[in-house]
Amino acid sequence: MDPKSKVEIRGFTARHYDTLLNTATLGIYTSFIQKVISLIKIEPGNKIVDLGAGTGRNALLMMKHLFPEGELVGFDISKEMIDQFNKNCSSFPNVRLIQRRIEQDLGYRNYFDKAFISFVLHGFPQKKRQNIIGNVFKALKNDGEFFILDYNELPLKEMPFYLKIPFTLIECPYAFDFIERDWKGILSGIGFSNFEEHFFFKKIIRLLKAKKS
Repeated sequence: MDPKSKVEIRGFTARHYDTLLNTATLGIYTSFIQKVISLIKIEPGNKIVDLGAGTGRNALLMMKHLFPEGELVGFDISKEMIDQFNKNCSSFPNVRLIQRRIEQDLGYRNYFDKAFISFVLHGFPQKKRQNIIGNVFKALKNDGEFFILDYNELPLKEMPFYLKIPFTLIECPYAFDFIERDWKGILSGIGFSNFEEHFFFKKIIRLLKAKKS
């Protein structure tokens, strides 16, 4: 576990993650993530990979669109998260979770229609982010779509003070680097194109869609 990363969650926080997230967001997260999933435009027969799948909360929302025809494969490394994912998704035979680091090869080639990563990419150093994006590119079919839900590109000096203070106090060191980078440029360099963006919370959060060319 990388001590600088705050997206690799274990222990008490992992065991009570959904409750803590609901409390921290004053209940807003549920409606927010439902809106995000709707923007992915999942079709019943899609094969989807969920990177950093956590407790399965997002997977359950996606399965409303996939079941019974589609397939969802999640990746996570936290045993506490995996236990919750397996419990929450136990009624869906077409869902499976693999315990593996997502910067390592995923073991899939040209298989998935869509890939989703939610508030995870910012928690890695840049070299590992590049590995993750490359892994997604290999795992997606041609014309497959990659959805990144994370912080928008907003240099720290441009943040209003009421956001800068909590961001500085709460986020991991890698996040400061993440918000400074040109992600469409980085994705283009790996082979993605046809970008679409959806913004939330005064453009602090972005859902970035990219297509495998």
